[in-house]
Amino acid sequence: MTAGQRRRCFGLLRSAGDVWACVLEVNAWRRRRRDAPLAGYQELCWELAASGPGTFGELDSTGARSVLRRFSDAWFAAANRRKAGDESARFPRRRRGLVPVRWYHGTFTIDGHRVRIPGARGTSQLWVRLGRDLPYPVEQVRSITLLCEGGRLFLDVSAEVPVTVYPPGEEPDPGQVAGVDLGIIHPYAVAGPDGAGLLVSGRAVRAEHRMHLADTKARCRATARRAPKPGQRGSRRWRQYRRRARLVQGRHRRRIRQAQHEAARTVVSWAQQQRVGVLHVGDPRGVLDLPVGRRHNLRLRQWQIGRLIQVLTDKATLAGITVHLVDERGTSSTCPTCQRRIPKPRGRTLSCPHCRFSGHRDLVAAAMIATRTPGGGPTTPTTAFPVLAGVVTHRRAGRHLPGTGRSRRDPRRPPRAARGSVGPRRPAPPPGGESLARNGEDPQHHTGTPGERSWTPH
Repeated sequence: MTAGQRRRCFGLLRSAGDVWACVLEVNAWRRRRRDAPLAGYQELCWELAASGPGTFGELDSTGARSVLRRFSDAWFAAANRRKAGDESARFPRRRRGLVPVRWYHGTFTIDGHRVRIPGARGTSQLWVRLGRDLPYPVEQVRSITLLCEGGRLFLDVSAEVPVTVYPPGEEPDPGQVAGVDLGIIHPYAVAGPDGAGLLVSGRAVRAEHRMHLADTKARCRATARRAPKPGQRGSRRWRQYRRRARLVQGRHRRRIRQAQHEAARTVVSWAQQQRVGVLHVGDPRGVLDLPVGRRHNLRLRQWQIGRLIQVLTDKATLAGITVHLVDERGTSSTCPTCQRRIPKPRGRTLSCPHCRFSGHRDLVAAAMIATRTPGGGPTTPTTAFPVLAGVVTHRRAGRHLPGTGRSRRDPRRPPRAARGSVGPRRPAPPPGGESLARNGEDPQHHTGTPGERSWTPH
């Protein structure tokens, strides 16, 4: 973008922030007079029409109405949560400098890599060039949204995508049901109806969260001395630091979001190959209300359970697969053979002390979830016996993250030698036998890549 285009785009976002602040100010006046607040979309549009043209700079009425729609949705969402008994829900009363603006079909123009963003009457046309090709045909695009994330401008495109059409005999079978267990180490663990299983590893995503938190703490410690005091105006160096922090935070969010989409795409592709027509997804969002300490609360917040469910539901619906949410309580601590409670294991292996059953904890939970009835309680009686996975497919999410390789260990983590340990010693060569080391290599002093271990079968 040119400097002028960037200035005009940020001007539209600031004008949208003025619309948001204007609505907050009007409701503050009405609250002082003890009048009902303006929250309905039609009422807000009437107030916008009464303000007259040209009130909010180059922002047109369509973009201003999208801000009013966003405010109305936020207000009624908070009202519904408070009505349901959630006292922590708050109505939108905070001013925002930059607010996303949305335009719907018929108000904008797409010409190849160029998009015309509408403006107020009397202003010159604003054409911007996209950074890459649109993933959808132009006739399917229904809306565009201009937003700023981490100091960078983005154009979010929403399109109407038809449901996948399959050849005869390859469409998903509604009689095939698979269970999906959500987790932190494995975002998705799937148990199919014919003994097939899928494990999507999320260790790279967990390492990205951990290393991003460590980098953030290190930057805060390094800049604590030159941080402006309360009531003091920030310097240019401090503004540059804050801008860099926003860029890093935005990049971290985009990386995690892409990894979540990759994991959901892997599950849907596997379900299509197995011809699974129904997915029973365990809903663990009840654990978010339990206070378990600041460290585990941080892990639960970084888990983003709702986003994982939403992403999987969207992609499954597009593929013609039905998704049902079921209660997953007790699925990771109940033996699938004798139906007895088992103490929570420390690792991934679930072992029953009563019947000597042993299996992967997440796959056992997924198999139990597949037998649950949607809408039923945690102890829903079922006549179907859990089908345990016999053939397991392993996949990884987040291969684009920095430091991710082919190993199963966490990326961006220093190798064992860099942490002050030489690692496990190699076995000594058998008497009179061939050495296990490479030609010309000392078995006790590995000279290869740090953290690399070679193994030769006997």
